[in-house]
Amino acid sequence: MTATREHLAQAIIDAGRFLYGRGWSPATSSNYSARLTSAEVLLTVSGKHKGELGRDDLLAVDMDGNSLEEGKKPSAETLLHTQLYRWKPEIGAVLHTHSVNATVLSRLTLGDSLVFADYELQKAFSGISSHEAQVLIPIFDNDQDIGRLAAKVQPWLDEHPDCVGYLIRGHGLYTWGEKMSDALRQIEAFEFLFDCELKMRALQTK
Repeated sequence: MTATREHLAQAIIDAGRFLYGRGWSPATSSNYSARLTSAEVLLTVSGKHKGELGRDDLLAVDMDGNSLEEGKKPSAETLLHTQLYRWKPEIGAVLHTHSVNATVLSRLTLGDSLVFADYELQKAFSGISSHEAQVLIPIFDNDQDIGRLAAKVQPWLDEHPDCVGYLIRGHGLYTWGEKMSDALRQIEAFEFLFDCELKMRALQTK
């Protein structure tokens, strides 16, 4: 195992333990990845408990989502990861989680996007420097055909180069960063804001 792969593998394993511990990646849900090279990605294999990941629970795939390791099956959502690495060469890590708040909020929101505004913590997102900015988070309907879902996501990415994440309705969150620590920071920021939005909506209905 190369030093780069060993380092990235440990970063993914550590992320899995953290995200499982926070309740954002229950059981075998979620998938995580890190860029190995310009043409390869290190990704979690399908069906593994994310709080108990080991080195054998990761595999390399090419940018078309094909496994480069015999006998290992990549996550069903691999194309949503490789799509992001192709979109921006500076992306070094992608995290997909299944938290209760992301799932519920994506179902409660009737439109095709969610807007965060006037939250100080939104400055935790890359490229956001003020609470006065509006952070637009698209919501895509869930689809078991991942190629078809990726085809819906791509036009949004092309038209919104400042996008910091997106939701899949009733499913979960995708976000990313230059390093794993950046992607984890954005997960935490998203979860804080999801919680705030849900509490605000609950209070407004009373």
